[in-house]
Amino acid sequence: MQITKMAWRNVWRNTRRSGVTIAAMTFSLLMMTCVTSFYEGMLIRMESKITDVEIGDIQIHDPDYRNRPSLYNGMAASGTVAQNLESINYQTSERLLGSGLVASDETSSGAAIFGLEIDDDADVSLVFEHISVGEWLSKSDPKGVVIGRALARTLNISVGNELVLLSQAYDGSMANDLFTVRGVLSSISEITDRGGVFMLSETFRDFYVLKGGAHRLVIKRPDNIELDQALIAVKNVTANQELEVKSWRELSPILASLIDSALQLIQIGFLIIYVAVVILLLNAMLMAVFERVREFGILKAIGVGPASVLALILMEGVIQTLIAITLTIFLSIPALWFIVNVGFDIQALSGVAMMGMSFDPIWTGVFSAKTIYMPLSTMLIVVLLGIFYPAFKAARITPLEAIHHQ
Repeated sequence: MQITKMAWRNVWRNTRRSGVTIAAMTFSLLMMTCVTSFYEGMLIRMESKITDVEIGDIQIHDPDYRNRPSLYNGMAASGTVAQNLESINYQTSERLLGSGLVASDETSSGAAIFGLEIDDDADVSLVFEHISVGEWLSKSDPKGVVIGRALARTLNISVGNELVLLSQAYDGSMANDLFTVRGVLSSISEITDRGGVFMLSETFRDFYVLKGGAHRLVIKRPDNIELDQALIAVKNVTANQELEVKSWRELSPILASLIDSALQLIQIGFLIIYVAVVILLLNAMLMAVFERVREFGILKAIGVGPASVLALILMEGVIQTLIAITLTIFLSIPALWFIVNVGFDIQALSGVAMMGMSFDPIWTGVFSAKTIYMPLSTMLIVVLLGIFYPAFKAARITPLEAIHHQ
């Protein structure tokens, strides 16, 4: 108790020194908290841009489909597989894929045609949130389609205009029909922008005279399951069937590699910030102790033991750390609110695409357990290093050495 009272008095006896130390701690902890939040947010956003919009976490195909995409290379048992996965809390959506020619009154273009079960697809994809003009698909409008932004410009059409789709049906007959544009997508990916045409799965089946099955089963894993674990679980479900199971990283290896490289560069940048903050904090802590060597020598001269000197210095550090943590809590509330809810508008990256995948210019952070424990544990380690070593030396110094200390 006596040590605690002395430490408390010492903290406030020299307000300039204590103020500098506490300010350094507070600034360091706040910076590390914000940087960690922002980094985690970027990591999640870059991956979710890929998985939540089109690809999903995992996909299941017919073994021949990816090498020879064809209307005929579908999965007859996709519905059964989907039910088995949903029974273990994996969300699924069956997608139908085709190709054809899309034409307006003025011109025509190639099209990648997607048939979606919109209720199921909303559980695995956020593509419906990327409508820039008009509305998403609706069961009340079976002849309504949603098209990519670049395709709309190429055909010179917009919401409410009609287009014609031409293709070859599953039975070999000519498939052609008139559709109305319900909506135009914002930039998602190059393929979708230039030729994407989305329609209801029932409409797709009628257009292509296609009965059962699906070409792609898109899967979203539970939030608490890692991608590698989810991949093993899905493969176990499909073990007795000749199906190809791939994660998004396997489906887009170049994109995954580029994202990993980008994140490594970002991580290096954040590591530099961390190191700079740690050096600032460590320097403040070392100076706060070393400039008091004579004071510690006087304490020893009047009979205070080395253990008591060490305990006194450590207790002062604890008090300053608690004050800094308290201040950081109050300062981090508005700072994290801004990072998580508003973010930073990186206009230089507006419209930038990586392997055909566009990324939003608004980058936000997240608030998670890592946002708290990583900066806090780092600061506590630095504080211990910054206090214990000089405190140990100060506790062992003789009064004579302390008097001659410069």
